[in-house]
Amino acid sequence: MQQANAYQTKTTCPYCGVGCGVTATVEAGSLSAVEGDREHPANYGRLCVKGSALHETLGEQGRLTRPRVDGVEASWEDALTATAGRLNALRQEHGNHCVAAYLSGQLLTEDYYVANKLFKGFLGTPHLDTNSRLCMASAVAGYKRAFGADAVPCNYEDLEEAELVVLVGSNLAWNHPVLYQRLKVAKEHNPLMRVVVIDPRVTDSCEIADLYLGIEPGSDAYLFNGLLAWMAQRNKLDTRYLERHTEGVDEALVAARQSAGSIAEVAAACDIDPERLETFYYWFASQLHVVTLYSQGVNQSSSGTDKCNAIINCHLAGGKIGLPGAGPFSITGQPNAMGGREVGGLANQLAAHMDYHTPGALDLVSRFWATDSLTPCLPDGPGYKAVELFEAIERGEVKALWVMATNPAISLPDAARVRAALEKCPLVIVSECAAHTDLLPYADIVLPASGWSEKDGTVTNSERRISRQRGMLPPPGEARHDWWIICEVAKRLGFAEAFDYSHPWEIFDEHARLSGFENSTASGGTKRLFDISGLIGLGREDYDALAPIQWPVTVATPHGSARLFEDGQFATANGRAKLLAIDPRGPEQALSETYPLRLNTGRIRDQWHTMTRTARSPRLMNHRTEPFMDVHPDDALEAGVSDQALAVLTAAKGEFRARVRVSNAQRRGDVFVPIHWTDCFTRQARSSALIDSITDPLSGQPEAKHGAVALAPFATEWQATLLVADGAAGATPWRASAYWARIPMHGCQRWQLADTQPVEDWLVRFGEWLPAPVALWSEDPASGRLRAAGVENGKLRWWLMVGPPAELPGLAWLEARFNDEALNDTHRRRLLAGCDDGAVDSGPVVCSCHQVGQKTIANAIRQGDTSIEALGARLACGTQCGSCIPELKSLIEEERPHARAKQSPAD
Repeated sequence: MQQANAYQTKTTCPYCGVGCGVTATVEAGSLSAVEGDREHPANYGRLCVKGSALHETLGEQGRLTRPRVDGVEASWEDALTATAGRLNALRQEHGNHCVAAYLSGQLLTEDYYVANKLFKGFLGTPHLDTNSRLCMASAVAGYKRAFGADAVPCNYEDLEEAELVVLVGSNLAWNHPVLYQRLKVAKEHNPLMRVVVIDPRVTDSCEIADLYLGIEPGSDAYLFNGLLAWMAQRNKLDTRYLERHTEGVDEALVAARQSAGSIAEVAAACDIDPERLETFYYWFASQLHVVTLYSQGVNQSSSGTDKCNAIINCHLAGGKIGLPGAGPFSITGQPNAMGGREVGGLANQLAAHMDYHTPGALDLVSRFWATDSLTPCLPDGPGYKAVELFEAIERGEVKALWVMATNPAISLPDAARVRAALEKCPLVIVSECAAHTDLLPYADIVLPASGWSEKDGTVTNSERRISRQRGMLPPPGEARHDWWIICEVAKRLGFAEAFDYSHPWEIFDEHARLSGFENSTASGGTKRLFDISGLIGLGREDYDALAPIQWPVTVATPHGSARLFEDGQFATANGRAKLLAIDPRGPEQALSETYPLRLNTGRIRDQWHTMTRTARSPRLMNHRTEPFMDVHPDDALEAGVSDQALAVLTAAKGEFRARVRVSNAQRRGDVFVPIHWTDCFTRQARSSALIDSITDPLSGQPEAKHGAVALAPFATEWQATLLVADGAAGATPWRASAYWARIPMHGCQRWQLADTQPVEDWLVRFGEWLPAPVALWSEDPASGRLRAAGVENGKLRWWLMVGPPAELPGLAWLEARFNDEALNDTHRRRLLAGCDDGAVDSGPVVCSCHQVGQKTIANAIRQGDTSIEALGARLACGTQCGSCIPELKSLIEEERPHARAKQSPAD
């Protein structure tokens, strides 16, 4: 029963671009529970496992709570004064362009708006970019080239109304699980719907695929050029739509025919079966209601923009756009990547979807912001995109960098070079909520920011839907909202009047007014598609109550716009969409004898970005506990590595140490690694260390999906698992080991360790490492196995097993012992075993929601529970967010023969 002081607030999830509505329960001043908002049109009550664990990621521990200047805690007044003073001093000495900002899709729109206004409008520098450059810039550039605006034409209902859904470079099941569940349910309701997955990897998204095309990495443009040429050859083009609403089709067809050739030639270029390829072409050409959903596998390429336009070309050529269940749909990576683009958060944008080349935009924005009197006022051209920005810092051209809510020391390619640039930058300001990130050691000024559940403002999801992210709790300590920090610095820079906001609703109102300012054909230009002028004048009360709504929102469309281009009119000067001539190119990071394997990078199911939030929930760490590399069996055999062994990937820029997962889901010659692990959680498992800083020349997006690496065993003398009670060890000398990975648990930290040097005497090593004396000890010198534990004042302080992690017992029992007030005799006797007498190891966690392990599931299948429903009834796995269902199905297929054998008459 809900207590009297408990209340619920509707807000928005801070993870991916799906933008799920969340209903949060606040009780006794803390967030006690979250569930999906059943009324929010993005998710209708569904949440993935990350969203379901949001309340487990909060709390003051590990948060920044006080400003720091030059490594010393300071008051806000001193920190703000230092920030403004140092920025001004550098501007006066080196000019306005020596100042830059690097923002994040984790910021709210209101934060983004005032940051863009300050840097471009009042500091006069164009060098403001965002980490959205790393995930969505190619999709943005593709839309702008084709439609004249950064305008996603589709909505989520289109996935449910489509006859064919094509997933390209998108592991929807892991990266956007709620959309995947919506699609899965829609397919169950409509048996005629088909799903095609185009991806070099066999992913969990293939569970619902009617057709899988495991293409050669980087060959997407060949495939879609081939589709365009095939449609023309088979008279499958919508000639009426092309004539009325597009231009450039002849040039696009010439380029497609020249590059694509026959079905056999395209299949050879993509390394896929010709019959399967032609099946896809036939399905696409034969259906009108087709949605192509694409993400980082397309965007993160040196030719990502061209790949996006190759997809868009096919939709325009078939008239498959502006209809229910039809359109090219880029699915956004971050919760507010689109909101940042709306306010000008990219270096090549100005504000409100206006670019520097938009006729009259400089004058319009200058008059609206009243920067006419400043010298100079607005910069007259685009600034440096993300990778270029850090190269400019390296050259000494940019002297001051303000980073907000992101971690370029991890996420940008060639991370060692980025870190060297940060090291030499005269002024690095960091606004951050987490106390431990790889970026903070480079910061001269640290400004503690609020986080999710504290921040108050709006975000825009992948379908252009603006939603409120509501603040429910006060920020811890002296942390402050990003918009407030920016405005306070602006006031000390002399711009008080322009930044005199007292609440986010005032910023949103100004943002809405700018979107509609002189935005009509009557003003002499092309009407800008981004327009939320229908939300002007909400006031604080209506802003607080704002319901999710899709832009454009105008007087003519006060309830928003579900989809775009329904009338065939586009945001170009002549109202026509443009087909582009695409010349496919392979990855720039070429394979060689030294680096013969193609590297692919990406997210995993239960983690987010650099884990500063998700790692605060121990159950989210259980699905994939360590950094890993997925390797094809043939490549593993050739390199001399085995499943669950440690190995090293080397590239021209660095190396990556992790545990091997031998997988038939990998293409021969390809390796997959996750992007999440940082120096806070492991040693030398940063994926960005393997990626060169090569970018798409149009979008500036890095080629993060196409590294070139070599694989080799990582020979170690020993491996160990160490559990240490929280707060028991200040120093962590075991970090000097050649390999370590830290895994947060309830009440303790788990460390997976390995080293290339032998340990002569483990008792001596314990004395160097551990906070409590050895209480229990068991050693087998012949095998090199050892187990020991330290107990102090009746409490378990540490537990160690020397041996490979495959020999570990299930750790749930040990984890519970770290939370005991005092060990009883039975527990003490069982410590070296690490489990209760007769306890069964449940295996690696498959279902994070209910913490159900692989071995437990396999045993249930062998006992006859050979369906998802039966497993759910017995174990509850798969009954909450559904993210684990593809993995459950794989286990059923693996274990079903054993179940049949058990139930056969011969038994």
